[in-house]
Amino acid sequence: MGLWNFVKDAGKSLFGKEAEAAEAPKEEVLRHELKELGLDASGVDLKVEGDKVVVSGKAVDAATKEKIVLAVGNVGGVAAVETDTDDDLGDAVFHTVQKGDTLSAIAKKTLGNANRYNEIFEANRPMLTHPDKIYPGQVLRIPGGKA
Repeated sequence: MGLWNFVKDAGKSLFGKEAEAAEAPKEEVLRHELKELGLDASGVDLKVEGDKVVVSGKAVDAATKEKIVLAVGNVGGVAAVETDTDDDLGDAVFHTVQKGDTLSAIAKKTLGNANRYNEIFEANRPMLTHPDKIYPGQVLRIPGGKA
């Protein structure tokens, strides 16, 4: 079992501004977000418990499960994501974006070379649409990196 913490008020808003960080979205809203991102969530169940989302079941592969964890965790109102098993998460390494971070700086810190920023960008698609569009509190997947 794994538990990943997210910044509850920093995530993507799936509702209007007035309800932005009030509470975690319902399961169907999160499932719709996964579908909009093009993530195959077949075999995966989502359960919202307060500001925590429990992800259970087996994803199509480790990369997809990691992206599902990140996609629901980086939603406003979600403070944590818990998985029922780590068997299909591989060697997941996540990094929380700090103020002033760039993908290049994160790549240098976690992968040892700033020029490898595109690997981080690609590992976080479709949640990231551009390498410069990251924000403090966002959690990113680091492929083969170190925390």
